[in-house]
Amino acid sequence: MSSCASDLAPLLGGVANSSAAAGYICDQFTDAGFAIDNTYLLFSAYLVFSMQLGFAMLCAGSVRAKNTMNIMLTNVIDAAAGGLFYYLFGFAFAFGGPSNGFIGKHFFGLKEVPQPSFDYSNFLYQWAFAIAAAGITSGSIAERTQFVAYLIYSSFLTGFVYPVVSHWY
Repeated sequence: MSSCASDLAPLLGGVANSSAAAGYICDQFTDAGFAIDNTYLLFSAYLVFSMQLGFAMLCAGSVRAKNTMNIMLTNVIDAAAGGLFYYLFGFAFAFGGPSNGFIGKHFFGLKEVPQPSFDYSNFLYQWAFAIAAAGITSGSIAERTQFVAYLIYSSFLTGFVYPVVSHWY
């Protein structure tokens, strides 16, 4: 009996099958480190993604009242278009090794990721940072650009600029 099961067996009330039940329960937590790491990473991605709300409020406070809805739409489109372009190109440019040292060149559209049990929580975390980079700059060009121009800029930033720089790190 493992140390986990021997510690847990008395808590199950001394039933005849308590050691078997304790063993079963302890066997379910053999990969707890992976679960804890992923939970932490997903929570961190949530916190980074919620920065978008802060950037949206900051931008909305810096524009005229008639443009507030446009700023909110811009922030939603940042997340959507940024997600699409980071999925198609950005992750490959950032983490598509082996690379030439400047830019990654594998895993476009997450095709043929390195292993079948790929950690998609890392993708979500990196995507949240990519769109946060676009959200930071959206306030500086509020009311100064057309929506289509900003969409192109945001897509380029999340699909190319941020991933290349993060690849260097």
